[in-house]
This record gives sequence, structure tokens and C-alpha cells, in this order.
Amino acid sequence: MRSVNNFLMKANDKSLTGIEGNIVDPDFLQLFSFPLTQGGEMKQLVDPNSIVITEKLAKKLFGDENALNKTIQIDATDNFTVTGVLKDLPSNTDFHFEYLLPWDYLKKRGDGSINESWLSNNTPTYLLLKPTTNVAAFDAKIKDVTRRYSGRNDVWTHFTFPLHKWHLYDEFKNGKSVGGRIDMVRMFGLIGVFILLIACINFMNLSTARSEKRAKEVGIRKAAGAGKGLLVGQFMMEALMTAGSAGLLALLIVQLTLPSFNTLINTQLVIPYANVSYWLWTMAFLLFTSLLAGSYPAFYLSSFNPIGIFKKQFKQTQAALSPRKVLVVTQFTFAILLIISTMVVRNQIQHAQDRAVGYSKNNLIHVNFVGDIGKNYSLLKQELLYSGSASSVTKTMNPLTESGSKTWGLRWAGEAPKDTNTALTLFSADADFVKTAGLQLVEGRDIDINKYPTDSFSVLLNETAVKLMGFKNPIGQLLFSKSKKTTWKVVGVVKDYLTGSPYEAIPPTVIEGPGAWFNTMHIKLNPAHSTADNLAKAEQIFKKYNANYPFDYQFIDQEYANQFENEQRLKTLSGLFAILAIFISCLGLFGLASFVAEQRTKEIGIRKVLGASVPNLWGLLSKEFITLVVISFFIASPVAYYFANGWLQQYSYRTEVSWWIFVVTAILAVSIALLTVSYQAIRAAMVNPVKSLKTE
Repeated sequence: MRSVNNFLMKANDKSLTGIEGNIVDPDFLQLFSFPLTQGGEMKQLVDPNSIVITEKLAKKLFGDENALNKTIQIDATDNFTVTGVLKDLPSNTDFHFEYLLPWDYLKKRGDGSINESWLSNNTPTYLLLKPTTNVAAFDAKIKDVTRRYSGRNDVWTHFTFPLHKWHLYDEFKNGKSVGGRIDMVRMFGLIGVFILLIACINFMNLSTARSEKRAKEVGIRKAAGAGKGLLVGQFMMEALMTAGSAGLLALLIVQLTLPSFNTLINTQLVIPYANVSYWLWTMAFLLFTSLLAGSYPAFYLSSFNPIGIFKKQFKQTQAALSPRKVLVVTQFTFAILLIISTMVVRNQIQHAQDRAVGYSKNNLIHVNFVGDIGKNYSLLKQELLYSGSASSVTKTMNPLTESGSKTWGLRWAGEAPKDTNTALTLFSADADFVKTAGLQLVEGRDIDINKYPTDSFSVLLNETAVKLMGFKNPIGQLLFSKSKKTTWKVVGVVKDYLTGSPYEAIPPTVIEGPGAWFNTMHIKLNPAHSTADNLAKAEQIFKKYNANYPFDYQFIDQEYANQFENEQRLKTLSGLFAILAIFISCLGLFGLASFVAEQRTKEIGIRKVLGASVPNLWGLLSKEFITLVVISFFIASPVAYYFANGWLQQYSYRTEVSWWIFVVTAILAVSIALLTVSYQAIRAAMVNPVKSLKTE
């Protein structure tokens, strides 16, 4: 299967570009169960001039007409007959296409993008095994198939992987799955559990803190014959009603905020109202939450002795280590964990954004080869330069923001045995690549076939490749490619520049010359003119030489910025969760501070009579809570360091867990706690002592 999105599609008077499609084997629709709304059940793609489209694309091209057996023109040259119409793909699939074309069409085009050699690994392959197949035995049979048929032992081995796991477990190391998106799911699931625990802790704390208010109620009920089980049931029912009310409110909030949340995470989540299992799980979750939050207060309140209550022997203990204090420490530990994690994520993103890319992104655009761009490249380059809209133009294998293809088996003089299996990045570029991209030449010169006709067999190396190969004098060195049966001569060395992910190490890169395959045109817009004028002139030139296609370009700096999307999303989500956790923790702290101030009213009145000032009383009431927050910080810090450092290990280019993050977090946590309790502390300290000491 090969994904494509650069075809021009025409039907009737409508033209479309940028539509995602797949080029597949004829058996694709027999292997996968994509339902057809029109067309037969078998062999829709056997004819090399057949095409299968989705309802969405059918609507775009044919409106309300029946699309079956209609003709669609591809790239203004090839006509295809619609042999099937598929239902639109659901949002929760990793397949993204609006049409399917036969694999033979890619062969027919002969554009260099297809490589069916045993050393090519750029085409996904799907297998449907029989239910009785032993997967381990099958993997053993196919493990060395490439080595066997290519005649080389220095290339990869194979194994199968279940498709239903691919979306969440798509990261591999040494032929084994080591995680992927599932790590993100687990992390945010754990954060959700933390926040739920913080909320439950608040319920426990405030319920037990108000125990004196309900002590007489418990005493009267017990005196009237109510057993402990009945009281536990009453308090648990109250917790269940609270959880149920919170669940209804949460459902409303989710419904209102879901569109914004979907935009943030770049997916489409829905609330499955018609799904019975969803409601069963929801009810079970509410029941579990009410049990978690209500069990401790229920057993605590129901344990009061009625005789002690009526003799006023009931009092709150001020033990150095009480369950309430443990719960406060626990919830602030979770909140501090989230604060530190958010700051580490932010620091890592900033570290990558500040990384030197090694090329000039400003005023640089790229245009994919579509239609006649490849054929008319020389004319396009000439007119772009002559018009003054471009200061430099080149063509390459991929955009600069994408890595080239991986290659194995390059040979050079003096290579060590360990280098045999080394993967190098192979990139292709035409004349003026260094100038257009703004690369820095360390040694030698750029490739230029116009000045040097033999540059079809010349290459540039980056510094990492020179270091790998151990060349002290790289200019003039020879490289041998077994797969291409080619000998290349090194004519220049460029300073390392960043391709692919900004979080990964720069790979050893070999840049081959004009004899390679090209798919992208890079244009350095003339800085002497405005961007709008340059693009307007360029558009007219492209219309002249590629009339059937719109002038579709991308700015390199914008594409580079897009590579931070996942981490930016992680930063935003972790920040939102941290704010939520802090807010909920502060609500509990505020309520608890109110209760403590109320319990110590007479003590505060006596201290004021004896001369204590408002600041003294504020410090007295705040000290206990600040101490708990400081304890939380010292518990959370090593745990946060362990997990944050582990998260950073997935990036080759990464920052460290800096000491200042912990200092800022400590100051922030203490400040938030002070602000939370200060209102209640100052309010209690300013009460008239006459009122505080008045007998009930």
C-alpha cells in the first residue's frame, strides 16, 4: 500500500487536488472489511483503470448523481472508471483515504517512487493469517526472507505485528514493541486517577472535619436504636448522591467543552449515548467513586459513642500524624507532581525550539512535483530567477523538514566491521542546494552538474557522516553502493543540519547528486521584494508550465513549527490537568482552613487578649498547612524526577531535569497554599475577642 495526495482529479467540470488516497493491491478490499454502498463485492480493483471512491469524494465530484461507472481523470492524462463506492471511513481508524487505485498504476507511471527490490522497506505490507496459524512459527519462517533473497546478512529481519495494536503500540526497538501512543494514554489515565483521588480526599477531609456538627445526629440515631450498619448505609448513600450529582454536572460540562477539547487533541471524541455498555461502566465508575470517597467518613462518623457525645467528651484530636493530615499531604503530592511534570515538558519543548537547525528557514518554500513540474523544472527555475521572485532554486528528494531514505551497505575505505550494519540517511539534491537551503560548507564545494558534468556521481557528506567514516581528509574519498552498483566521490562536507524530528540526533547523511530521484522543488524567495509579490509572480510562472494544477506551496518555517504539535499538545494538556489538580486541592485546603479556624476560635480570642497581633495569629494558623505542603514537596520531588527523567530518555536530543524547576515549584506550591489559607486565617485573627470568648 502506498499513500498519495498529489494527484489532480477531474470529473465533469470539477477539479480537486490534495485528496488523500491509497494505491493498493487488488485484494485490498477482500483483506479489509470496508463496506461498499455501490458496486459488487469482489474484484473492484482488478482492472488497472478502475478506481474505488468514498461517499464523501463521490459527493464532491458528482453531487447527488450515481457515481458508479462514471469516469475520473487523474493528472489530466489517465482515465479511471468508478467500480465501487465505499462508506466514509470512521474517525477512529488509522486508514485515511478517499479513493483507492490499483498498484499497477504506480508501475505504469514510472515516476521512480516505486522500488520492489528486497532492500526497499518503504511500502507497508498487510497479511491475513489463518485462525489456526502459529504466529511465532510464522515469524520464524519469514525472519530472514530479505537476507535470503537479497544475498546480504547486513540488512533487517522481519516479524508480524497485530494490526489492532498498531495505533497504540507503534514504537519498536530491536524488533520488539516498547510502547508508543499507549504511553500517553497511560500517563493521562494516571493523571485522571490522581485528580479523582484529590477530589475524593477533599470529600473525606471535609466530611470528617465537620464531624462535630453531625455528632449529635449520630448520637440521637444510635440512642433511638439505629445500628452502625444503618448509619454507614446512610452516609454511603449521601456520598452516592453527591457522586451522582457530580456525574450529571460533569456530563453537561463534557458535552459543552468536547468540541474545544477535540480541537486541542486533534481527534474526534464523542459521547456514545446509545451505547448500553458505556452507561453501565459509567454507573460502575460512579459507584466506585462514592465508595472510595464515602467509606472512610461513613465508618468514622458511625463509630461515635453516643454517651461520650452527650457528655461532650467528643473532641477533635490534634495528633502530629492524623489521617486528615496524611490525606492533605497526599493530594498536594499529586498536585506538585503535575506542576513539575508540566515544567519539564515545557522545558523540553523550548530546548528543541532553540536548537540550531543548520539551514535558513526564512523565505524558503517547497513545492511538490505534480503534473509537469518535474518535466519543466529547468524552465521553471530559469524564469523564477529571471523574474526576481526567487534568489535561488533547487530540487531535492523530500522537503528539508523530512528525513531522506535509510540505506544500508555503503562501503568506504577503512571501514570497521561494526560499520557494516550502520544505517545512513540518503538524500538527493540538485545544483544550488547549499545556496538555497542556506547550509554551511565546511570543506569542498556544492554539487553542480552544469559546471562539473561528472557530478552525477558526486556526493556531499554531513559532519556526522564524516565522523562515522573516520575520514581525516574527506574530499576525494570514494563511497560504494552495492544496491545501486554505483561509486560516488565526495566533493564537499556540510555542517550538520536538522532533518526530521527536532528531538532526534542528526543522522549520518549522504547527499547524492542529479542522478537520483527528485520529488520536491525548493525556492528561496527574493528578500528584496515582498513575500506577496514574490508568490504572485511565482504563481503566474507555475500556471504557465503546469497549467492543470494550482500553485500549492508550503513554507519551511511553518512545517518545522508543526513538528512541535504533539509536545505542545502534551504541554497544554498537562498544564490544564495541573491547574485542575491545584484548584481542587486548594478548595479542600480552603475548607479545612475554615474548619480549623472555627475550632480554634476561643484559642484565638485568648491569644488576642494576651497581646497577640494579627500577623502572629496568621502565622500560627498558616504554619500547620505550610508544613504539610513542604512535606508534600519533599515526597513528590524524587518521584517527579524519576518519571520526568524517564520520559526525557525517549528523545535523543533532550534537556535535563533542571534544579531550578524544583525551586520554582516549591515557591509556587507554598505561595498557592498561603494564598488559600490566608483569607480564613486573617478573617479568624481579626474577629473581636469578646465575640470569640462569649459562652454559648
